[in-house]
Amino acid sequence: MADDPTTRVGVDVGGTFTDVVLHTADGGLVTAKVPSTADQSVGVVRGIETACERAGIAPADVDAFAHAMTVSTNALLEGDGARTALVTTAGFRDVLELRRQDRPSLYDLDAEKPDPLVPRRRRFEVDERVTVDGVETAVDEADVRALADEIRACEAESVAVSFLHAYRHPENERTAAAVLREELDVPVSASHEVLAEFREYERTSTTAVDAYVTPAIDDYLGRLDDEVTERGVPTPRVMQSNGGISSSETVREHAVTTALSGPAAGVVGASDTATGATEKDGLVTFDMGGTSSDVSLVRDGAAERTTDAEIAGHPIGTPMVDVTTVGAGGGSVAWVDSGGALRVGPRSAGADPGPACYGKGGTDPTVTDANVVLGYIGPDASLGGDLELDVAAAHDALAALADDAGLDDARAAARGVYRVANANMTRAIRRVTVERGHDPRNFALVAFGGAGPMHAGALAADLDVDTVVVPRACGVLSAYGLLAADERHDAARTHQVALADADPGSVDSVYDDLVEEVLADVADPDAASVTRAVDCRYAGQSFEQTISIPAFDPETVAERFHAAHEDAFGYRLDDPVEVVTLRASATVERDPLDVAYEGGGDPVSGTRAAFFDGDYRETTVYDCRGLAPGTEFGGPAVLDGRESTVVVPPAWTGRVTPDGTVVLEGGERA
Repeated sequence: MADDPTTRVGVDVGGTFTDVVLHTADGGLVTAKVPSTADQSVGVVRGIETACERAGIAPADVDAFAHAMTVSTNALLEGDGARTALVTTAGFRDVLELRRQDRPSLYDLDAEKPDPLVPRRRRFEVDERVTVDGVETAVDEADVRALADEIRACEAESVAVSFLHAYRHPENERTAAAVLREELDVPVSASHEVLAEFREYERTSTTAVDAYVTPAIDDYLGRLDDEVTERGVPTPRVMQSNGGISSSETVREHAVTTALSGPAAGVVGASDTATGATEKDGLVTFDMGGTSSDVSLVRDGAAERTTDAEIAGHPIGTPMVDVTTVGAGGGSVAWVDSGGALRVGPRSAGADPGPACYGKGGTDPTVTDANVVLGYIGPDASLGGDLELDVAAAHDALAALADDAGLDDARAAARGVYRVANANMTRAIRRVTVERGHDPRNFALVAFGGAGPMHAGALAADLDVDTVVVPRACGVLSAYGLLAADERHDAARTHQVALADADPGSVDSVYDDLVEEVLADVADPDAASVTRAVDCRYAGQSFEQTISIPAFDPETVAERFHAAHEDAFGYRLDDPVEVVTLRASATVERDPLDVAYEGGGDPVSGTRAAFFDGDYRETTVYDCRGLAPGTEFGGPAVLDGRESTVVVPPAWTGRVTPDGTVVLEGGERA
């Protein structure tokens, strides 16, 4: 394991709040939540300074800084990334436009696919040709230099280079990229460096995404580096989509790896704090923030990962934590559609002006406003530690919604908003469990994010899940996950061959190259452990499954693939098995966080009316800071914390573990 510094800070930027967790030398855990800012670095610095002030230390006393941000995601969702050019093989200019032949919504005649990140006028062709067997037509450097003049003339801010079969023979692409880097003063992303795997569209899309977000990531991290260095804070190490952290320099060279930076940190934090808290087979992680809710699975102590993901309709083939996202967060706006039905999201009130109850001028009714009206958030709550609630504004916003929806009053509208938001999130949980062959009753639901613990009990009851785990730092768990995350680097290369014909020597040679590649990015290669995996499929199948292997042995590979296929799909075949892609990962484990927790005092802070079982009833309110280890309580109850609120339905019970985690048990429908 790596030598961990004594004082470290993790900062996660969300759509509404920027979350901070500071782990001090004596095992103390200090949290902070500040509003996110348009320039994310401003909110990050403000959050670090707030946490340090609460801990009684100076920012310069911080020994390490880990960071997760939404710069890449925002660029893709909002369409404001770099002005990108694409250089590709002659005849393949339109691969981004042609995409795949599937339709985003089979029965929707008006469904449209998103526009390519690179418009046709900035897509350029080069006369070169490579097959799977080698180079047939070498690229002419003079042609590429002439092309550089055209790219310069179109004022491109970055360039993506993706040649046919460059994953197998990158010589032509390597030459073209080198010339463009020499001729142009803009970032150049080459597909064999970004994603050395077959499938032309996915590889080109991933490379285009990398080029599209690289200038924004480079500019942001450069600006943040200057800001924190000025205050004596170390350069940040950044969370990647694969659930591992990396140096700022490495991330700036591989920007696409940050596409799901924040959600990945939350899954890591949930796995670190909740694994071992129950005897369940696995965890369903449920992160409900201000803008959206993210759901993922943790099995056998490891987060589920995928290489088949999309953001804003753009495929990304790099490894990432498998997260399903729905547009239902605390700031999601409730509205009435043309048919008179009550809807929630995906539009969000954001941080400025935010929900009506923030008292910053917002008038749109949101999920947070509904929770205020339902009594789950108390009138004295201080959201994010600084925002004072405007309860009257929340009631006014819900009353206006009730008029639009034909409901009796603000309370009826609040109940409707709460139920609709829960229905959206329940569907997301079913997608990662039931639709993938997993019984949610065999999992514990780990609730975190500013709004997650308020909805978790109701979601668990709807899904017949009888255990909910709420980590101590639930309101800022993604920031906590940054401190618990290992350093991780991945590499892959397509090596397509029938398993029966695979030459172990040739396969091992590819693995040697991959291991060398991942270790080159590791800060301390001597501390790294390397794992190998292989993507396999039955002959004739279109998609693969990834299986871990200690070493390449055809018999072991076949046995593990058959078992994995049967586990995922319920059957195995006698058909020949194909090897498709080889993978290697290097991991440097971090020492476990030593977190001191005592709690104590009188945890009961009073009572208030909250909505349960179809009516408002007087409910016990606990102060989370007063819940000592071993404390037990029953529902209905509300646990008030600095960054989050936990709602305990009737007939559920709760207990506090030695590290401050709250475990709720029940199972009856709320």
